[in-house]
Amino acid sequence: MRSYRQFCALAKALDAIGDRWSLLIVRELMLLGPCRYTDLLHGLPGIATNLLSDRLRDLERAGVIRREAAPPPVATTLFHLTPRGEALRPVLRELGRWGAPLLTRTGDGDAFHSYWISLPLELYYYDPTPDRPPVTIELRMGDEPMTVETVEGRIVARRGAPAHPDAVVTGPPRLVIGVLSGRLDLEEARRQGLEVTGDPAVLGRVRSSNPALSATPS
Repeated sequence: MRSYRQFCALAKALDAIGDRWSLLIVRELMLLGPCRYTDLLHGLPGIATNLLSDRLRDLERAGVIRREAAPPPVATTLFHLTPRGEALRPVLRELGRWGAPLLTRTGDGDAFHSYWISLPLELYYYDPTPDRPPVTIELRMGDEPMTVETVEGRIVARRGAPAHPDAVVTGPPRLVIGVLSGRLDLEEARRQGLEVTGDPAVLGRVRSSNPALSATPS
């Protein structure tokens, strides 16, 4: 692990978590919970196996993660966030907030896992009509379906398809997120390839509370 060798809290923090891939490893453990090495490798497309091993060792030495030998039937090493690692949750939240406007500059070729959307949905989205009956939306925009539900004004996201969705939204992530955030008109998204089955009106029950997400791109 390289060091800036500065008597500064920010520099010391970057010594521990500032290397490439380190915070994305933390993201995976926050979203998925305890992970096997192969889970992390799958969730970090583009990382080399030796680099992942190096970063895991660095994060363990920094007290951000810990490993344990899971008993059968798992019978493998699992990586967990420590309390110190969990304390990075607001850091990742603010980095995500800062980076949200940059999503408009990416294309459909960027790597994407569907579960990556669960954190921003639960952090930055809400139901503007919480007194109405809850709705369930299925999102199909990557490697697996996601279920999005309204719960007393909050948005809850989980992996997998719901049994009886009120609407099913299918398309590339930029179109799905564009519509849910309000950045993109539904009809324009449909012209670009988005598909919606069921009741499209329920999409209005999911709205962004983050101005960076909902502002119209310049």
